[in-house]
Amino acid sequence: MATFAVTYAYAANSSAGRDEHRPRHVEFLQEQFDGGTLVKSGPFGPEEDPGALLIIEADSKADVEALMNQDPFYLNGLVEQRSIRQWNVFFGADAAAATTRN
Repeated sequence: MATFAVTYAYAANSSAGRDEHRPRHVEFLQEQFDGGTLVKSGPFGPEEDPGALLIIEADSKADVEALMNQDPFYLNGLVEQRSIRQWNVFFGADAAAATTRN
């Protein structure tokens, strides 16, 4: 398993759409968290451009892309830009395991 950082930049004027689809988005993320794929996630702070950061454990970048394509925010055109990058963790609770995995 590898660790991936996924960033979302929300589409302009998507606030109402995010409100509408948030229950399904949260349900989707909760399923990933409960299954151990999603490690952490959350929106950026109020002083930042609207978006979010998700930390995901997966076998490959392609697996992360396929998974995140199922996010209701993404499916409904609320994500203007998405970045998926492998992240090699060196410090933190799982650093020893991560460095041997990556």
